[in-house]
Amino acid sequence: MKKIINTPEKFITEMLEGIYAAHPDLVKFAGGDLHCLVSTKKIPGKVGIATGGGSGHLPLFLGYVGEGMLDGCSIGDVFQSPSAEQMLAVTKEIDSGAGVLYIYGNYGGDILNFDMAAEMADFEENIHVESVVAGEDVASGAPVKPGAKNTRRGVAGIFFVYKCAGAAAAKMLPLDEVKRVAEKVCENVRTMGVALTPCTVPRVGHPSFELAEDEMEIGMGIHGEPGIRRGKLMPADAIVDEMLNKIIEDLPYQNGDEVAILVNGLGATPLEEQYVMFRRIHQVLSEKGINIFHTYIGEYATSMEMAGASISLLKVDDELKELLRFPADTPFFKQFKY
Repeated sequence: MKKIINTPEKFITEMLEGIYAAHPDLVKFAGGDLHCLVSTKKIPGKVGIATGGGSGHLPLFLGYVGEGMLDGCSIGDVFQSPSAEQMLAVTKEIDSGAGVLYIYGNYGGDILNFDMAAEMADFEENIHVESVVAGEDVASGAPVKPGAKNTRRGVAGIFFVYKCAGAAAAKMLPLDEVKRVAEKVCENVRTMGVALTPCTVPRVGHPSFELAEDEMEIGMGIHGEPGIRRGKLMPADAIVDEMLNKIIEDLPYQNGDEVAILVNGLGATPLEEQYVMFRRIHQVLSEKGINIFHTYIGEYATSMEMAGASISLLKVDDELKELLRFPADTPFFKQFKY
């Protein structure tokens, strides 16, 4: 295992110390716990938005805490859920009297601990908490039907949920409206990824799975969860076609619809390769009469040093376009109004 660390045991603590030292104007920690990261800007009467999850995915999750997006994040060890107590500490710190919205990925440990934190916040602190669980990975479950349980993993598309809900809260909308926006984004975003190499969790010390030099896996999750197909590495255009077609089939589009696009590197994929992918995405969407509203390309939700990428499409309307345009200032994402 080759990593620029001191010891596996101190990896996350020292990473967090570095983030606080680098961005003291934007983030601080709450309750004396480095794993409870919150924004330095607290606005009275604004809905607080909290997220959380395991480390190893920077800039997800903590990187989106700041103005115009999230207010707090509870942080677990690599690929491990943070505790309910840490989530509660974040909740107490970011509450400004208008309630708190939890937005997190569809993983068992996160669901259990966030639900527990919400109950404690209500019972112990009289803080009204609502929750939205993001699960948009088309490779990890059947399409979600009304009233049915969503079995899909939450992956890079949660960035769009953060962006729009964060903007709605910054506009001082009430909790039920911020939640409605978050749910609307969840209903209209789809993601699929491809992995080319494994990653190594420092405390484990060896790759979490094996892929031959000439292999790839379509649909693999950001923790190495099984995808839908493993096979020989294909040219970029063929990879994009397979992923994009499954996304479009899952959320049908009409001629003239508009989408926001996220091409996300998983940790070890050069930007040059991501732009090769976007070139093909642009071609396919143009052929289908789907208009591109805005494009995000880079690392938004990684898996340590995994090579690979994901594609997310968000179908947008006037409301979501205005929320995407809203400015944001976080340690890992900055945007002027466009």
